[in-house]
Amino acid sequence: MAAGALPVLAFPAPSLWWFAYVALVPWIALIRSAPAWKRAAYDGWWGGFGFMLAMHHWLLPSLHVFTFLIAALLGALWAPWGMLVHRFLAGTPTGGRVAAALVVLPSAWLAIELVRSWQGLGGPWGMLGASQWQVEPALRLASVGGVWLLSFLVVAVNIAMAVLVSVRASRIPAVAGLVATAVAASAAWVWSPRPDVDGEARIAVVQPGIVDGSASGDRRFDREEQLTRRLAGQDLDLIVWGESSVGFDLGRRPDLAQRIGALSRETGADILVNVDARRSDKPGIYKSSVLIGPDGLTHGRYDKMRLVPFGEYVPARSLLGWATSVGKAAGEDRMRGTEQVIVNAGHGLTVGPMVCFETAFPDMSRHLADDGADVLIAQSSTSTFQHSWAPEQHASLAALRAAETGRPFVHATLTGVSAVYGPAGQRLGPWLGTDASAAGVYEVPLAHGITPYVRFGDWPVHAALLIIAAWCAAEGVRTLRFRRPAPEPHIPPARTVRGSPARPGR
Repeated sequence: MAAGALPVLAFPAPSLWWFAYVALVPWIALIRSAPAWKRAAYDGWWGGFGFMLAMHHWLLPSLHVFTFLIAALLGALWAPWGMLVHRFLAGTPTGGRVAAALVVLPSAWLAIELVRSWQGLGGPWGMLGASQWQVEPALRLASVGGVWLLSFLVVAVNIAMAVLVSVRASRIPAVAGLVATAVAASAAWVWSPRPDVDGEARIAVVQPGIVDGSASGDRRFDREEQLTRRLAGQDLDLIVWGESSVGFDLGRRPDLAQRIGALSRETGADILVNVDARRSDKPGIYKSSVLIGPDGLTHGRYDKMRLVPFGEYVPARSLLGWATSVGKAAGEDRMRGTEQVIVNAGHGLTVGPMVCFETAFPDMSRHLADDGADVLIAQSSTSTFQHSWAPEQHASLAALRAAETGRPFVHATLTGVSAVYGPAGQRLGPWLGTDASAAGVYEVPLAHGITPYVRFGDWPVHAALLIIAAWCAAEGVRTLRFRRPAPEPHIPPARTVRGSPARPGR
């Protein structure tokens, strides 16, 4: 369990990105030394449990025992991976087994990440490749194959390192694997296209900070209004508020819409707010990105589609509804939007809004870029986890989404960390940390063109599944050959003294 938890140190807040390339080595060494495949599966499960618990430890104050249940459920995905590690690396693996391991084991890891990327299982939080969010060469590779390609690369390096340090007789194929991985990654890095920067936008992020106590919704709005008013005269193209920045439905509170419209007139920029309230025009509570211009509400609205399990809805509430009595699970399920939208923010600027947890899903930002968004925007709030690693982890995801799509990314939060990244994933300006109550203005370079990842999608995942299928087919053929009964020996017919074959009965 401790060995499986080690990779978390490569993610924010520690951000020891280089550690990701050796973090799996103790876990792999433990699995390969297992006496049998059952023990290897057991070690894979416990390591996966440790990894998931470490990645989501900040959920403990909110979900309590459910955090352990979720970690155990997701950790089970690594049991087959443990069996594969043992199959390829136990004992003294040959060069062929090491070569196959460098392809099959990272593919199996991608299959695990694919399964747990399902929103019902919590989504793709903590994908191993996401640990490389601040490494420029890695971000370039992300534009080719997304975070999936980075995960494959990191696991392949860990496999080679594990063989290098634990199997003396197999060091030559391990070194050859490292060299091959480096050559392939370098070739992709050289070939990957750079975003064509052809413009600039001035975008402001408003972060009110912690506002607690009675009437917190009204007081938060007042603080956001004060910070936004200070932006007047700064020639802005867009102002972004964080998730749940407006706690009232604007149809029921036209006074708030009018106040935001007045701010838009003062600053000369449309304002993208986020409404977390029961709708007046349809049943249920929605989290919606809403664009407000000088004349009030515009037609720009996006309703959040992918909700946080337990935080915004309880899966199978009839069975798990009791979670609300032991933790801070949602007392009422939020409603889901039905489609992603592109919003025209004026000044010739189109934006693709997402809300909070949705930045973990690479397909959402890819679709928005493909649909023509100039800027990707996420409105978020991690105030419940203010003093944990969650705010930094969440802010780092925007760098990967920017690099994958070749589009700048604005990550605006209520209480930090707010961050802005350029179209290559590079950080623009300072972060607004969890202790800040401020408004920041960012010069955001605009880029167009289509990255290979946007064009071809999750091709590393498809390739990984094909590799696994091919290996399974080869194993099946090998097993059939091993089990096929040996043919009976051919006995030539007896011959007579004269040399003619003997006839039956003579």
